Amino acid sequence: MTLPPFPDPHGIAVMALVVVALVMFASSRIPLETSSLVILGLLVVGFELFPHTVEGATLHPSEFFYGFGHEALVAVCALMILGRGLESTGALQPVATGLARLWTRFPAFSFLATLVCAAFFSAFVNNTPIVVLLLPILIGVSLRSETRASDVLMPMGFATLVGGMATTIGTSTNLLVVSVAADLGMRRFEMFDFALPVLVAGVFGFAYLWLVAPRLLPERTPLLKDTSPRVFEALLHVDEESAAKGMTIEQVREKTGGNVRIRSVERGGALVLSPVAGLALQAGDRLRVQDTPDNLKEFERQLGAKLHNIGEEEQPVTEEHPLSAEDQQIAEIVITENSPLHRRTLAELRFVERYNLIALAIHRPGADGPRATDVADVCLQSGDVLLVQGPEKNIAALRTTGRLLVLDATVDLPRTRRAPLALAIMFGVVTVAALGIVPIAVSALVGVILMLATRCLEWDDLTAALSAQVVMIVVASLALGLALMRTGGADYVARLYVAVAAGLPPAIVMSGLMGVMAVLTNVVSNNAAAVIGTPIALSIAQQLDLAPEPFVLAVLFGANLSFATPMAFKTNLLILSAGGYKFSDFLRAGIPLTVIMWAALSVALALLYGL
Repeated sequence: MTLPPFPDPHGIAVMALVVVALVMFASSRIPLETSSLVILGLLVVGFELFPHTVEGATLHPSEFFYGFGHEALVAVCALMILGRGLESTGALQPVATGLARLWTRFPAFSFLATLVCAAFFSAFVNNTPIVVLLLPILIGVSLRSETRASDVLMPMGFATLVGGMATTIGTSTNLLVVSVAADLGMRRFEMFDFALPVLVAGVFGFAYLWLVAPRLLPERTPLLKDTSPRVFEALLHVDEESAAKGMTIEQVREKTGGNVRIRSVERGGALVLSPVAGLALQAGDRLRVQDTPDNLKEFERQLGAKLHNIGEEEQPVTEEHPLSAEDQQIAEIVITENSPLHRRTLAELRFVERYNLIALAIHRPGADGPRATDVADVCLQSGDVLLVQGPEKNIAALRTTGRLLVLDATVDLPRTRRAPLALAIMFGVVTVAALGIVPIAVSALVGVILMLATRCLEWDDLTAALSAQVVMIVVASLALGLALMRTGGADYVARLYVAVAAGLPPAIVMSGLMGVMAVLTNVVSNNAAAVIGTPIALSIAQQLDLAPEPFVLAVLFGANLSFATPMAFKTNLLILSAGGYKFSDFLRAGIPLTVIMWAALSVALALLYGL
C-alpha cells in the first residue's frame, strides 16, 4: 500500500483543526455554538497571520464568513421558522387527533400508522415539531390504555429520522450536503432524487421499528409517574404562645434554616401583607406557605404555629384531616430549543407568578436533577424535563399557548383558526421547490414572509425558532470544508482512504464511507460530519474516476443514521427525557437499526448507480 504525500503545512494544520473540532463538538461540557465560534475564529486568525497562496490564488480569511449568507443556511433557518408556524398554529392537529382516536381501537395498526405519518411529514418539515406534536399524544394514549410508552416513543423518534432522509429539505444535513456538493461543481440534487433508495431501505427499517424494536426496549417509566414529594399550600397560625410571635419575616426564615417559603401574611379579616424581611408578626397572623407535607410539619414545630388546611372549611392538619389538594395536577414541561424556558432560570422568568404553577423537580438526562427547594435557580437546557404541579385549568392554559411542550396525560392540542392557512403556505413552499420553479431557499423565505403577513407567526415566534447552535455549526462546518478543499486536506484524506481500500469493489468503498459517517454522526454534530465529509466524498469519486453522486449520498445517508446515541440528534434528547429512557436503550435499539439502514442503503445505492 502506497500512502499519498502529505499536504503542505496549511493542509496539515487544517486537518489537525478538524480533529480538534470533532473533539469539541463531541464534548457535552462546551456548548456547540461556542465550539463553532472558536473554530471559526481560529481559521480566520490563522489564515490572517499565515496567508495561504497556491498558484497565485490566496485564501482570504473573509471567505470563511460566507457561510452566514450561504443559501443552505438561509433555507435551513427559513424551514425552521415555517416548522414553528405549523407547530404554534396546530396545523397538524387533525392528523394527531385522528391517530389518538385510532389508538384506542387498533393499537398495533395505529402504531404502524404513527410511524408512517411521522416519517412522511418529516420528509418536508423539520422533525422537531413532529416529535413535539406526537410526544403528548403517545404518552397520553399509553397512560389511558395502560400500555408501555417506552415501546413507542423511541421508534416514533427514529421514524422521523428515517423520513427526513428522503428529500433535500427533510433535514438541515440534507440541505447542507446538497448545497456544498453543488458549490463544488456537482449536479444539484432535486427534491426527490434520492427518495427511492430511502423508500427501499425504509421498508426494512420500519419492519424493525414496528415489530422488533419494542421487544428490545425494557419497560421504562415516564416521568409523569414520578414520586417527587408534592407541594401543598397551607396556613401557619401565629397565636399568643407561638415562638414566631414578635419575630420579623427575616428571623422566621433564619429559624427555619432559610427553607420556609412565605407567599403572604394575612392579618385581620381582609388585610394581606407582602412578606418583606422587616415585617414583625403579631398574634392572629396567618402565614400562607408552600412546601412538602414533611417540611410544613417541621415549620409548625420550629415556629410553634398551628398548621391549617386551605379550603372551604379551614381546619387544623391532623391524621384525620391531612393536607389535600383536590384540584392539583402533575404535568411535565419538556425543554426544547424553541422553549421560552431554554437557557433561563425559573426565578429569572418569575415562573410561579406568571403561570401559577409550582416546580417540583427537574430531570436532566444522565443526572439527578435538583428537587423542590432549589429548582428556581437552575439554568434549564434542551432535554430537561420540568415536573410541575398546579390547578388543572392552569396546566390546560399553559398547554394551549403552543409555546411549551406539556405532557399531562391528555391528548388535547392547541389549534388556531390560522392553522389551515399555515398548512397551505407550507404546501405551497414545498410544491414550488419540488417543481423546480425556484430554489427552496427562495420559496421558504417567501413562505416566512407570508406567515408573518397573515399572523400565523409573530416576530417572537420567528426569533424563538432560530437556533444559534444550528447557525454557528453550519457556518463553522462550511468554513472547515472550504479550508479542507483549498489547502488540499480533503484531497489527501480521499487519497489515503482510496489507498487503504485499494482493490476493493467501488460498492464496498462507498459503503465503507457511509459506515464511517454513521459512526461519526453519533458522536459529533451530524451537520459538521456531513459538511466535512462532502468534499472528501467528491475527492474519492474523482480518485476512482466514478460518478460522484453515490459517494455524496453515502455521506448524506451516513450523517442521518443518528440512532445509536441520545446526543446524535436533538430529538433523541427529547425522547430520552420524556420516555424515561437510559443511554443504553439507544444502543440496544439504535445500533440494529443503524446496521439495517446502512446495509439496505448501501445495496440500494450500488444497484441504482451500477457500482
